[in-house]
Amino acid sequence: MSDVLARIRAEAARDAARAERAQRLADLIREHFDRRWVGLYEVTAREVANLAWSGPAPPAHPRFPCDKGLTGVAIAERRAVVSNDVANDPRYLTALESTGSELIVPVVGDGVVRGTLDVEDARTGAFTAADVEQFEAVAAELVALYC
Repeated sequence: MSDVLARIRAEAARDAARAERAQRLADLIREHFDRRWVGLYEVTAREVANLAWSGPAPPAHPRFPCDKGLTGVAIAERRAVVSNDVANDPRYLTALESTGSELIVPVVGDGVVRGTLDVEDARTGAFTAADVEQFEAVAAELVALYC
């Protein structure tokens, strides 16, 4: 795990356009952790905006208010939020009809939520406590992308 975290940290801080770094990071995270869809979002005072995504389709909601969906909960509570059955979770903003589970992890820099890491899986029950820990470690390495 430390190898991939080092790669993520290096890519986030690399001297390149932010859009390029974000895309490479989304692809790297998706491929390494073998998840169906990964998105990186920027959080501003009013909205959440997609920076990059990796998976079978673009996000259905590339921009949305900061208080909507599972992302809104993760931002407000400054903690990872898991829904292991999105079909029965009214907080879920449908991205792909085939999503079974979603995990949102806030990216916090200088005490402020700067972005989010959104990981989706086709299976219900896809995310464990160990997965949450793992993706929290990933999110911690993404700070340079946002600051």
